[in-house]
Amino acid sequence: MSDPTNPHIETRTTPQWGLYQRENFWKPNEGQTPPFNTDPRKLEARAKERLSEGGWFYASSNAGMSNTHLANRQAFYRHRIIPNQLIDTNNRDTTTTIFDHKVSAPIGFAPIGINKIYHPSGESAAAKVAGELKLPYCLSTAGSTPIETVGKANGPGSPRFYQLYMPHDDELTLSLLTRAWDSGFDALILTTDTWQLGWRHDDVASSNYAFYRGFGADLGLSDPVFRKRCEEDGINPDADVVRASSKWIDSVWHGRAWSWEKIPWLMEQWRRISGGRPFVIKGIQSVKDAKKCVELGVDGIVVSNHAGRQVDGAVASLDALEKIAEAVGDEIYVMFDSGVRGASDIVKALALGAKFVFVGRLWIWGLSIMGEDGVRHVMKSLLADLDILMGVAGFNGVEDFDKSILESGPKSYSLLSEKTL
Repeated sequence: MSDPTNPHIETRTTPQWGLYQRENFWKPNEGQTPPFNTDPRKLEARAKERLSEGGWFYASSNAGMSNTHLANRQAFYRHRIIPNQLIDTNNRDTTTTIFDHKVSAPIGFAPIGINKIYHPSGESAAAKVAGELKLPYCLSTAGSTPIETVGKANGPGSPRFYQLYMPHDDELTLSLLTRAWDSGFDALILTTDTWQLGWRHDDVASSNYAFYRGFGADLGLSDPVFRKRCEEDGINPDADVVRASSKWIDSVWHGRAWSWEKIPWLMEQWRRISGGRPFVIKGIQSVKDAKKCVELGVDGIVVSNHAGRQVDGAVASLDALEKIAEAVGDEIYVMFDSGVRGASDIVKALALGAKFVFVGRLWIWGLSIMGEDGVRHVMKSLLADLDILMGVAGFNGVEDFDKSILESGPKSYSLLSEKTL
């Protein structure tokens, strides 16, 4: 086990995250506080027990027949890590840098909407834990907590980014950007794969849409420009929350797509408001689109298929990453999300060219199970998993992760079913 008297703990530049394993071994397991099982399959099952049917459907539903979700997991399964032996890893370092922020690991909280359907503490709980662990937090425009409240929960000096679903109302867009910047969110991440929600069978069949029931639109209802728009339409956003919430989300996920022509304007406005801080596009899955981002002067991209929730039968995000990183990895900051379930997945994504990895469903399940404490347990467990993997597999830092540490099988190699993932 991790030895708390190990002299190298004092010389390491990052915490001995692996000690969290020892801490959990010594805890009485009474079921009321962590530890709880963080095996992704058991974590998911326990979250399902805690959530309402609507909350569970929204957390778990994928586009169509979940083929893209399955492809994401198969891609990770196909790539295998080759451990090194007799490497002195006593002073290993999990840190990295993202947009001038030194963070404790190459792991960030992916933007996920309507957190209050999982737990009343909502986005504030996740933001607080991210700040404690010195991991970047990304707030979704579909968040169920005002931007300002989340910024305060994340804490002074914590790296936090704002993910934008761009309305077809420039004044509203500028209001959101200004609020984000004023609340300490210093990188903008535009998501481009969700002009409208993908076809998710369970959600559609159960009429499961929180915003149309007047729940979860706090971020929008707290915006001065949006409130003005409500008043112009004769809606009192405080008295008629259902109509206001519906109007809010219909202005964000509205079925009307933007094109590349709008990107220069958005970049210019964000850089004007923020004094030149990074602008990122999330949802990139092709080399062509990645090269377009480079051409336009975008600072970073997130290679993502929205965890399989938008386009059924799409390319696995990990497979897209490998090609994109080879094509533009030296020209733009490449990040990754979709399908991550543990530290080995993070290592594989970094080895295939990502500089940073966002995780989503893991911490949402933790939030569902035990609120802030659940998020903390899941993310500290993930950090311990990464720390221990590096220690026993012979890796001393993020820079050690490249293609040479992987062995990859043919694409037909994985025949895993969705239930095993």
